[in-house]
Amino acid sequence: MRKLVGKFHLWLGLASGLVVFVISVTGCLLVFEWELRSIFSKDWFHLDAPAQSAQVAPLAPSALSTIGEKALGGGKKAQGVIYGGKDYSSVVQFYGRGDEDYYQQVFLNPYNGQVLKVWDAKDDFFRIVLEGHFYLWLPHHIGQPIVAISTLIFLVMLITGLVLWWPRNKAARKQRFSVKMDAKWKRKNYDLHNVLGFYVMSIAVVLVITGLVWGFEWWSNGLYYATTGGKSLSDAKYPVSDTALLTPGHSLAQNTDIAWEKVYAGRPKGAGVSLYFASGNTAPISVTINHRPGTYYKTDTYLFDQYTLKPLEASGPYAGKYEKAGVGDKLRRMNYDLHTGAVWGFAGKLLMFFASLICASLPITGFCIWMGRKKRAKRSVPKKDKAVQPAFS
Repeated sequence: MRKLVGKFHLWLGLASGLVVFVISVTGCLLVFEWELRSIFSKDWFHLDAPAQSAQVAPLAPSALSTIGEKALGGGKKAQGVIYGGKDYSSVVQFYGRGDEDYYQQVFLNPYNGQVLKVWDAKDDFFRIVLEGHFYLWLPHHIGQPIVAISTLIFLVMLITGLVLWWPRNKAARKQRFSVKMDAKWKRKNYDLHNVLGFYVMSIAVVLVITGLVWGFEWWSNGLYYATTGGKSLSDAKYPVSDTALLTPGHSLAQNTDIAWEKVYAGRPKGAGVSLYFASGNTAPISVTINHRPGTYYKTDTYLFDQYTLKPLEASGPYAGKYEKAGVGDKLRRMNYDLHTGAVWGFAGKLLMFFASLICASLPITGFCIWMGRKKRAKRSVPKKDKAVQPAFS
């Protein structure tokens, strides 16, 4: 059985190793995206000191969206405005799907409307890294299944690796927890693969479980069902605005600003606020408070009828206030921040960074072990004696 598990581990590793390496390395870079942007893009990602201390209210969403649409050009309409909270600039968002697939943003000073950066996902380093992490820089319908299947294989690799690592007797246990640094290279490589693989296993399982939420719909639905005690993602309900209440002279821009002002005025100090415009005649106005800028999970979402500004209620993992959400819904909101470690702050990000780095090393050290055994097997095969050639005079 152990030999069979070993063969299974070997061939699955050879099949998925390169993909796991790319996913892990790109994951290392994405963990500290916010911190790296704050260093290398601070002229547009952050506000300067005078703007931070300004004792004036920021411009309303209708004003910022107008400035953003003019700066971007091309007749594109803004989908939302993000007020980043303390230290961060505001962002006007533009995106399209299908034949017009694009994702662009205009970064602004929310107090005076100054355009700081016109951003395009196609030219952004971290967006390019994200494309590799999710799709291997291939067309989405090709790359995404490859990444998802390889991630699932990696979960199997972790389990079979534990079976192979498990010592057969008590005398061998102590050695299995440390790398023999004074040994030859092959032995050190073997220990690095096994020992580091054991130590990283529990964290790697978290990375895999959260990563597969974006990989397979059946996994996402099943995990939500299991963590909520039987709830289904398909049961989520999104309310609509009552078009029968549309009155002459209705101003969607004015109502949007009023809805934003209601939520913004009651936000905790330092929190970020995101507003999304009603995308159709029946869509509501959506305003979200982000209690921890730099993360995505601790949010309170408020919906308003676009005609009457009547508060509307939705159901589902992202609906309503974070504090009132159930355990399963909170876990779903946390999924990205669990994946990057951001839910535990900077220490959590460091943990996930090194875990990803070790995961990237496992296919390399495993490949070296396989190559070493392959060469040893060749040397162990006895060479046949050469036939004596007859001499001709």
